[in-house]
Amino acid sequence: MTMAFVGSPLDRADDIRNDAERLASLMDWRARLLKLDGLAPVHTDDGQLEWGTLADAAPDADLVFLGMLDTKACFAAVPGEGAEGPAYAQPAIWRAMTALEPAELALYGGARSLVDWHARHRFCARCGQPTVLAKGGWQRSCGGCSAQHFPRTDPVTIMAVEHQGKLLLGRQPRFPPKMFSALAGFVEPGESIEEAVAREVFEEAGVRVRDVQYIASQPWPFPSQLMIGCFALADDGALTIDHTELEEARWFTREELLDARAAGPDGNDTLVFPRSFAIAHHLVTWWLDR
Repeated sequence: MTMAFVGSPLDRADDIRNDAERLASLMDWRARLLKLDGLAPVHTDDGQLEWGTLADAAPDADLVFLGMLDTKACFAAVPGEGAEGPAYAQPAIWRAMTALEPAELALYGGARSLVDWHARHRFCARCGQPTVLAKGGWQRSCGGCSAQHFPRTDPVTIMAVEHQGKLLLGRQPRFPPKMFSALAGFVEPGESIEEAVAREVFEEAGVRVRDVQYIASQPWPFPSQLMIGCFALADDGALTIDHTELEEARWFTREELLDARAAGPDGNDTLVFPRSFAIAHHLVTWWLDR
């Protein structure tokens, strides 16, 4: 199964980003503009993103160079405002995640992260002066202090933890009923991935883990995270749940997870399997099928 937001068909064309004259020469009637409704994608019924021309952009819009696709330069316009509220509160985004073809979803995810960053970083973090778009949108420069700012990606560990043939999953209060997922948390400054996995599992569930193993990663554009999927072993199954982070955490048997997966999107009487567009789905599936 293809991981959501992975596999964009765009050539990021770093050589063009860094050549202002060449980039300007591509901004003509042949260039494509990704259509967005704020930060939500505009797409057809058959799961394709809709494109316009640069003439469709507002006259004062900042245009971000996404890359090259089928010999055409592709751009997206920075919206007036960045994302408000969590991703799960945006129904249009969730609908698009199931409607778009995988490559289209990956293209949209990268564009969304980039334009959202621009919309939320119009001022210099160093001196507070306005910043301007540079290098085709892969940098913002401050006219006041000459500081350079670059689009950020926040690393997040998400982990499948095993103890005596059972897998640890938790649920947050905002989750739909019966839905559980792998534990996750941001990597903090000065931490390795392995240290972040161990710290997050202990903080949220009171479980010490060892033998951390990297499995897979997934870009997650809400707003711009890199989910680092890992597996770890626990020597003790006793749980001490931090209820400021989790509503519940449980050890699930292989049989329970197989039954929930077979039950489909609505799950069985006790468990909804993680959604297919989330890396948690792939981590649990990897554990079940390995």
